[in-house]
Amino acid sequence: MKMRPGSQTGFLLCGKEWIDGDALEVRSPWDQGLVGRVTVATRADARQAVSHAVASLRRTRALPRWKRREILEDVAAALIEQKERFAQLIVAEAGKPVRLARAEVDRAVLTFKTAAEEAARLGGESLPLDLTEGNEGRWGLVQRFPVGPVLAITPFNFPLNLVAHKVAPAMAAGCPVIVKPSPQTPFTALALGEVIVKAGWPEEALAVLPLSNTDTAWLAEKEDRIKLVSFTGSATVGWELKAHSGRKRVLLELGGNAALIVHSDWPDLEEAALRTAYAAFSYAGQSCISVQRVFVERSVFQTFLWKVVEHAAKMTAANATDETAEMGPLIRLSDAERVESWIKEALESGAKLVAGGERNGAVVTPTILTGTTSGMKVRDEEIFGPVLVIEPYDDFEDALAAVNHSRYGLQAGLLTRDAARILTAYRELEVGALIVGDTPTWRLDPMPYGGVKDSGLGREGIRAAIDEMTEPRMLVMGGLA
Repeated sequence: MKMRPGSQTGFLLCGKEWIDGDALEVRSPWDQGLVGRVTVATRADARQAVSHAVASLRRTRALPRWKRREILEDVAAALIEQKERFAQLIVAEAGKPVRLARAEVDRAVLTFKTAAEEAARLGGESLPLDLTEGNEGRWGLVQRFPVGPVLAITPFNFPLNLVAHKVAPAMAAGCPVIVKPSPQTPFTALALGEVIVKAGWPEEALAVLPLSNTDTAWLAEKEDRIKLVSFTGSATVGWELKAHSGRKRVLLELGGNAALIVHSDWPDLEEAALRTAYAAFSYAGQSCISVQRVFVERSVFQTFLWKVVEHAAKMTAANATDETAEMGPLIRLSDAERVESWIKEALESGAKLVAGGERNGAVVTPTILTGTTSGMKVRDEEIFGPVLVIEPYDDFEDALAAVNHSRYGLQAGLLTRDAARILTAYRELEVGALIVGDTPTWRLDPMPYGGVKDSGLGREGIRAAIDEMTEPRMLVMGGLA
């Protein structure tokens, strides 16, 4: 699937590119230049994709583990070979700095390699059933089987790796999969679909369909032949989808309001400040585990605050093609305007602007606030932009309570060397993962990933996702003696 600037690309169905239909323009977040046009699939196309997925289930379920592993390994190899192609696609449609785009391709390679390994390990267990008199000779076998067709709804901010996190475990599990990519970033998903089909995955078992929100909701909520919906996006949309999905399994990886606690016993505040600035402002903070809140013990608060300010000042926006760029524009002008309005609202309510706070088009300068209170959107909601709140604390228990004072609970970070504090935080913090010794933005793709409260339901990460996409089935043997 070749994309030329300004050209129209079709959706992917049964291994073929379908170009007939209405076109959606995709524009660069940086300069609003036309990246290309993509054909919008219709509800009829979606229904056809589901029919093909249902028909292909028998084939994908029967694929031997060695074959699933081979296909996944071939996808990983193709991504390595085409690394620059995929990186440039991500740069063009997501506005992600090119160094970060290349890093995302590397992460996707690891995702597919891990899925290949897990496909080979996907097994079961044997159970003794001769536990009561009269059951001599009985034994049981439990294995996991694919649940059926999977609908994967993916966001713009990681247009390759977050698609991979849904498609790769589905393939390892033997599930046909229909991908609905973000309308801001369809080309990367379409290119990945092309690679997967060329690697040998059954053509009818994969579709990549840019769909309208209305038709996506219909597919997720009304099409009963879909057995599992995996959604990454906003909490509002995700929980609404869950409420109307009936008996389908639903996996939700939603928003976050990631917090970091910095205690005075941490030995290297300089490195901590550098990591914090990068975790808050890289890619303009457009990650669900971007650091948004930092609580610092008062004795080191001023030192840490100004070190973060110093590092943030070095992170200026540049064109995503610039090899030195670390941050750029927000994905849409409307998002930058929203971020600006939240900053102004906080300042009007008594917050103090320490650095940044300026907007030029879709670019918002790295912004640091203090003096915030509960009730301010910059502190309570997911801002998904380059804004960082830093506040002092006197008592460690108060810091834990401040972290928990959020409707989100994805990941949190903790910088302390005290084992008792670490264990207390691990027990008390209402998050899916606690990252000790680093910011909450740290993630390794094979680990179980997900949150609590409004941050989601279920877990991603290859092994965890495979478990969600399969179901145990019992075989009882007896009477053969």
